[in-house]
Amino acid sequence: MPNSNTIWLVVGIIAGIAFLIFALFLFQFLNLWIQAWFSGAKVSIIDLVGMKLRKVDPRVIVLSRIRAVKAGLDVTTNQLETHYLSGGRVQNVITAIISAEKAKIPLSWDIATAIDLAGRDIVDAVQTSVNPKVIDCPAQDGPRSTIDAVAQDGIQLRAKARVTVRTNIQRLVGGATEETIIARVGEGIVTTIGSAQSHKSVLENPDNISKTVMAKGLDAGTAFEILSIDIADIDVGDNIGAQLKKAQAEADKSMAQAEAESRAAKARALEQENKAKIEENKALVVLAEAEIPRAIAAAFNSGHLGIMDYYRLKNVQSDTLMRSAIAGGGTQSVGERGPLS
Repeated sequence: MPNSNTIWLVVGIIAGIAFLIFALFLFQFLNLWIQAWFSGAKVSIIDLVGMKLRKVDPRVIVLSRIRAVKAGLDVTTNQLETHYLSGGRVQNVITAIISAEKAKIPLSWDIATAIDLAGRDIVDAVQTSVNPKVIDCPAQDGPRSTIDAVAQDGIQLRAKARVTVRTNIQRLVGGATEETIIARVGEGIVTTIGSAQSHKSVLENPDNISKTVMAKGLDAGTAFEILSIDIADIDVGDNIGAQLKKAQAEADKSMAQAEAESRAAKARALEQENKAKIEENKALVVLAEAEIPRAIAAAFNSGHLGIMDYYRLKNVQSDTLMRSAIAGGGTQSVGERGPLS
């Protein structure tokens, strides 16, 4: 059975190992604790251990708090941890708030974190608020390189514009993006050129486009404030009016030709129909002429026609045939040859 000294030795060794492990665990926070303490942004060892257990990067939180304290911002470690656990970019938010503070731009912690959690680049937003940026219209990577519009005289104009904007921090959450600005400016340019009486007036005063478009308040509901709209380039394109008139003339010609062909087809059909009717009538005449001999025979049998009447009829027929032959009409019908010929 082991004696008491051996037991105490084992207990001492275990306690020493445990203390050493605990010391090593705390040592990894010692540097951050000292750095925070000397910077005036005090963070307790317990808070650092809690961050580690909550799977929060203590270094990001401590360094962000040091920057905030040095800039005179009242941001607690709890706020920093909350934003970190929400998936936010803590360092970007602190940078943005400090930049906004120096530039005298009102930006609270709640608004900054909301913008960051919305997926917007809060640092770029603040920088754009201080230094306005230029947006090409249409976008350089877009499907078209120019904004094409047609004046009332039918001449096409191709324009390029540059829009100078400044970020509106208060409207950044829920506000429309650059694509909306580009679309609205493009629509305004097309409308302005389309309402011009002549393309020459547009070329003479391209600044009228900028003034007209600026007056429309295109930045409403967007995350930006439009400072200026400048027409960078404007060129003359195709004569769209003449092309449309030519196409219309071709269409009218095709329609007229189709209608003429339809009328000609109807006339040919009517002609064939009339010819058929003529042949039908000729057949009826032949049938009627075939009844004449029967009628003469019936008249003989009934006593209504005598022999002298018959010879007089023959003389009339002969005289008619002779006259027809003299006139060049030698064709005889059954009735003209007489019932007995």
